[in-house]
Amino acid sequence: MPTNRFTLACALTAAAVCVGALPAHAQPGPAGLRQFVAANDDHRDRDRDDARGRDRDRDDDRHGRGREPIKIKIIGFNDYHGNLQSPGTFGVNTLVPAAQRPAVGGAEYLAAYVARLKSQNVMNAVVGAGDFIGASPLISALFFDEPAIETLNKIGVDFNAVGNHEFDKGSAELKRLQNGGCKLTDGVPDPNSCKGLGSNAPGTFDGAKFKWLSANVVETATGRTLFPPYGIKTFHGAKVAFIGMTLKGTPSIVTPTGVAGLEFRDEAQTVNALVPHLRAQGVQAIVVLVHQGGFQTSPNVGDINGCDGDLKNADGTDSEIAKIVKGLGNGVDLVISGHTHAAYNCSSNTVDVKSVNGATVSTPRPTGLPNRQGRLIPVTSASAFGRVLTDIDLTLHPRSHEVIAVSATNRLVDRTDVAINQAIVTDPSVKNVVDGYNALVSPLANQVIGTITAPLPNAANGAGEMPAGSLIADAQLQATQPAALGGAVMAFMNAGGVRNPGFAVAGASYPYNVTYGNAFTVQPFGNSLVTLTLTAQQLKDVLEQQFTGCRGQTAQRVMQVSNGVKYAWSASAAPCSKIVSMVLTPTDVTVTPPVATGAPETIVANGVVLNPTRTYRVTVNNFMATGGDGFTVLLGGTNVLGGAQDIDALTAYLNAGYKAPKPAYDPTLPALAIPRITQLP
Repeated sequence: MPTNRFTLACALTAAAVCVGALPAHAQPGPAGLRQFVAANDDHRDRDRDDARGRDRDRDDDRHGRGREPIKIKIIGFNDYHGNLQSPGTFGVNTLVPAAQRPAVGGAEYLAAYVARLKSQNVMNAVVGAGDFIGASPLISALFFDEPAIETLNKIGVDFNAVGNHEFDKGSAELKRLQNGGCKLTDGVPDPNSCKGLGSNAPGTFDGAKFKWLSANVVETATGRTLFPPYGIKTFHGAKVAFIGMTLKGTPSIVTPTGVAGLEFRDEAQTVNALVPHLRAQGVQAIVVLVHQGGFQTSPNVGDINGCDGDLKNADGTDSEIAKIVKGLGNGVDLVISGHTHAAYNCSSNTVDVKSVNGATVSTPRPTGLPNRQGRLIPVTSASAFGRVLTDIDLTLHPRSHEVIAVSATNRLVDRTDVAINQAIVTDPSVKNVVDGYNALVSPLANQVIGTITAPLPNAANGAGEMPAGSLIADAQLQATQPAALGGAVMAFMNAGGVRNPGFAVAGASYPYNVTYGNAFTVQPFGNSLVTLTLTAQQLKDVLEQQFTGCRGQTAQRVMQVSNGVKYAWSASAAPCSKIVSMVLTPTDVTVTPPVATGAPETIVANGVVLNPTRTYRVTVNNFMATGGDGFTVLLGGTNVLGGAQDIDALTAYLNAGYKAPKPAYDPTLPALAIPRITQLP
């Protein structure tokens, strides 16, 4: 259907949903993009010329001579990651004592809260800022994230931006989740697909009833966007457009096979190019859904409605989301963001919350992030895992349909709310889906695979070392240390692959029996292990590549290292010169406790590689081996040998060494040689 005819059909309804696609001749390449941006600048000039007339319209309204403003409710969230069940407790800020933080989230609670907000205004839209799937708990991941899609359908999502985790299994699998149909394994339906508990019938999978949007993700073979670039909802003739995008850096944090054949374009340039196309359709209100974000500047109390430091980085530079907003023209009225799993509310409803002499002091302040013209744009994010919803009231001028007010509030998805619990009793449809999948997955999820003596979080210390990361690296070394399985002498694990909360289960007592479900939560990607040969020089080079500015690295990404490896890095040293020392003590991790089998060998001393051509067998996961997280040095590895899946290695490690009647895993055990990483000035 031609775009103009589709838009006209939508305009005839009170609250219609449209999905826009640029006609083939309008897909902006580099030259076309510049033309679109130039046209957008021209349009803003015309907008400024018309400002006086709009002011007269507003004056008419103030004196009762015009229609009432159009009020629309937008309900936003992000980074659901298939969390059908509660991820635990959460507070509106860190000043709330842990014991007073309510349990939050869960698909049925999200559905009930969304229904409550929708009941406050029939003119509404439910939207997402990406990562609705991928890195999911076992209850969703075992069934190829079909449960996530089915619950999101019942929650009533309209549009969702693609996030980086939407590409974990590749664009073809993402299209299946959009369009429906069973997952095929070896040409036949996989037994864990099409359970259909939230679809029309058992043995089926309906696909997403909402639309993924991918304005800046282009198929290189066709030059067209993977999914529509935007969607439009029309309310009493007023059109609101939602442009959906993911971060342009997605290829550096996703396995290359997941983004094969795709190009990820600049976020702000993509939006600016679309604005005149939307204006030509009569759209005056534009919302950007972008899977990129920031953090409130430390120190802060993480208030869900705060915007401490206006999301600047600790060094005062702009965060990634601030950079995007700074590139946007005046056509954009609201940005709903994600990716960082942080909650913030940079809008007219921002509240600065501080602890002053032991008392909580709240100071409301209007804010936003500046766009290209310096205008402050509301920017929100709703944490992650269904813990928070962003409740946004958008007010449009009754005739021009321009946005005249944005009021945003982040609200906890509080499981203790009496009325919400009653609503779930009245309509248990979403709960029934969750309970059904839980029953299917429980026999596997509840299997005890080992015991730990203390919490092992995925939070890093100052040097970048994570308790959970050390355990995982050891598991991967154990799986590949035998000569027939790779002959590895060390293993590296990317920190981003050690998922929250690590092995630190909320409310658990210790010693704690780790279940397969716990392990899968920490290692949900299904990556396989890869053992390759690196020279001593390559070892130093890849360690240097952990730090921003070295060999194209865009962020600090400290790898977790296995037993036997110790290294030190200097925080003040220049990029590519931070690794001061590295020592390898050959250690047998196939026995419990592990045992050193050789004398310590110095690989790097005082920043110098002592024997650059000496080789070592090193294990990483396939994501890293193919250059993921910017570790391109690993692409030069030789004698590559594939191995087990990461979750299988982790399970086997705990089962063999730390499951009763054997002693529990104790991170303070001297034989584990923790800490392994040292930060120097």
